[in-house]
Parts: sequence; structure tokens; C-alpha cells
Amino acid sequence: MSTTIDAGGRVVIPKHLREAMGLHPGARLDIVVRDGMIVLVPTAAKIALVEREGGLVAEADGEMPTLTAEAVREALEATRH
Repeated sequence: MSTTIDAGGRVVIPKHLREAMGLHPGARLDIVVRDGMIVLVPTAAKIALVEREGGLVAEADGEMPTLTAEAVREALEATRH
């Protein structure tokens, strides 16, 4: 698969790859140069522990995608192979 860099330096990631990786408009990516290649890596969400109602809750800094039962099943299946 190939793509082109436009005059503004932008590269389009095909829709099926964005969907497979769970990327959405506004998603942040880290750009890494590794072994002569440019690698795009989804930026990990920053998580903070916040005290609420007498307990600690993990809270993301920013919007997180909705976790579905299907996504959990897919993740479990992917780790089993």
C-alpha cells in the first residue's frame, strides 16, 4: 500500500487502517524514526489517579473511545494467538 505527501506535508491514512487501529479525528500520534523508517504510534493517554467518594479512580486526560464488549473480545482473541 502506498500514499502521497501533499503540498502541506500531510499524509492520508486509509480509512480501513484508521478503523482497525481505533484512530479518530483529533487522535494524537507520536512520530518515530526507526531503522530508516517513519513510524506512527498512537500516543498513550495520560492517566491520573483521582480520589472520588473515598476511593481512587483512573481518569484520562482527554476523550477516550467507548469500550465495548466486542472490543474486549477482540483484544482477548488477539492475545491468544
